[in-house]
Amino acid sequence: MTSPDRRSILTGLGAVGIGLSGCARQTETARSTPVAAEGGRSLDLAALEARHGGRLGFALRNTATGETLAWRGEERFVYCSTFKMYLAAATLVRVQGGQERLDRAIAVTAADMVTHAPVTQPAVGRTLSIEALMKGTVEVSDNPAANLLIRELGGLAQMQAFYRSLGDMRTRVDRLEPEMNRLDGDKDTIAPAQSALNIENLFVAANTPLTPTSRDRLLDWMTASPTGQARIKAGVPEGWRVAHKTGTGGYGPTNDIGLIYPPSAPPVIVAAYFHATDASTEAQRDAVIADATRMALSAIGLTA
Repeated sequence: MTSPDRRSILTGLGAVGIGLSGCARQTETARSTPVAAEGGRSLDLAALEARHGGRLGFALRNTATGETLAWRGEERFVYCSTFKMYLAAATLVRVQGGQERLDRAIAVTAADMVTHAPVTQPAVGRTLSIEALMKGTVEVSDNPAANLLIRELGGLAQMQAFYRSLGDMRTRVDRLEPEMNRLDGDKDTIAPAQSALNIENLFVAANTPLTPTSRDRLLDWMTASPTGQARIKAGVPEGWRVAHKTGTGGYGPTNDIGLIYPPSAPPVIVAAYFHATDASTEAQRDAVIADATRMALSAIGLTA
């Protein structure tokens, strides 16, 4: 959707009850070709893939110039926990429209518990606010928090409806945590180029569905996140701000998406999805994303 009334349409979806409700596809293995940006620049990550094995999807959008660079940008990758940034955005849109409240208390029970629950596990038997659930799912990727937020949106179909409201007609929403991390065809997949465009539509575009207050709240959580220090953050010059959301599968998928803020310049958007080999180490997987980020920034002339 590109019309300037996206925000009002999203609000209307929530009002009528439709609502706004963490990895790669085996069949898409063809060698990617570099995608050129304006001015003839391109991004070739073939050597990086060959050196480490696996399959890398990467997209960069320079919001200062409109340039886009991509490698396997149109292929599908299971997104793992990167979706939690979009989940928080969908919830914030409902808060803006009056269909949700930041301070609404949600009961946390033992039945809600799944793996990785640093925020919700200590709260079993008590309640957490919608805001606390969002903060926990974005900053430290709490899985039960994400499932609870999806439930409060109205289910998986409403989460997919949120992607569609951004103009994203491809991203799949099929399962809850932690099942959605498991490779199963196209289920729970996204294309890197689409993810980068979604991020621009949420945080940069004039007709973003997020109010300035909601946008800043979400960016603050993404900036404060302690996860993935060796991914996008390790690929940018020292002192540059990074607002991001990681996603990791236990069998190789290693992802990171977000915005890079050079000093005194508009943000650069990065969406990286790496399906590594089982034999690789966590440090090697992280380094691939850092190296790809460094190479892409250099390709558009952004260095320290």
